[in-house]
Amino acid sequence: MPESTYPAPVLSVAPVVLPAPDRAVDLHVRVSAPVAGNDLPIILLSHGQGYSNHLSSLNGYAPLAGFWAAHGFVVIQPTHLSSRTLSLDPGTPGAPLFWRSRAEDMSRILDRLDEIEAAVPQLAGRLDHGRVAVAGHSMGGHTASLLLGARLTDPDDGTEANLAEPRIKAGVLLAAPGRGGDAIVESVAQNLPFLLTTDFSTMTTPALVVAGDKDDSAHLTVRGADWHADPYHLAPGPKSLLTLFGAEHGLGGVAGYDVAETTDENPGRVAVVQRLTWAYLRTELYPGDPAWRAACDALTASRVESK
Repeated sequence: MPESTYPAPVLSVAPVVLPAPDRAVDLHVRVSAPVAGNDLPIILLSHGQGYSNHLSSLNGYAPLAGFWAAHGFVVIQPTHLSSRTLSLDPGTPGAPLFWRSRAEDMSRILDRLDEIEAAVPQLAGRLDHGRVAVAGHSMGGHTASLLLGARLTDPDDGTEANLAEPRIKAGVLLAAPGRGGDAIVESVAQNLPFLLTTDFSTMTTPALVVAGDKDDSAHLTVRGADWHADPYHLAPGPKSLLTLFGAEHGLGGVAGYDVAETTDENPGRVAVVQRLTWAYLRTELYPGDPAWRAACDALTASRVESK
């Protein structure tokens, strides 16, 4: 599937509803795909928890989902239980961020790809079930890290949570949370204790970590922007780290077009994220594909390192 000169037309269908009697509500997903092509690889995209009402749902992250789909991927976006669009009772088990359910949503999607294809007739027989990646921004990056092999201690019962998904072959972590312990501010330790025990030493699946060098996240960590590079430094290889100079938590605006919560609105920066994440996943899922090397060679105002 070589990249064409122009982006391909994209079809996007939502909501595709997967009945889930064991979940607080049924799982709703958006599916975006190029209109043409077969044996299409899959990206599962996990939303973050920003201030907007609808970005934390299947309706967010159009700059990423649209680009990836226009360049040969099928992108599946769930509305996690943490979404503001659902307004679930704060007493719902797992609230407020539903860290475990978020990861389980992605495994549920992979279990039911045939249902998704049946619900979107234009996709029938066109998906490559063997080439799957996960991507996530902010809290979605935490979700992706668990699927890639990171672990934590469940604060409710003290057991180790292992939600690694072997069907996922590569990942992208965008402004993801770093380590816990003394790196976390006290309010987060009290209210979101699952973030205290994140262990990246078991995150063995190949991944690209994307971090902004101005993403201080003072409401979460005392370590400043370096905290978001922890998934690279504390996980075993193979990993790559893309550091975006001047980028804050929005990484230029990946969560949506012209959204108010993007404090570093920069279309050029978003274009870098689009191109580098696409290229990384192309090369990881298709070994020998030159996309990643070419994208790195063309990079300016950013830095890539690998191990």
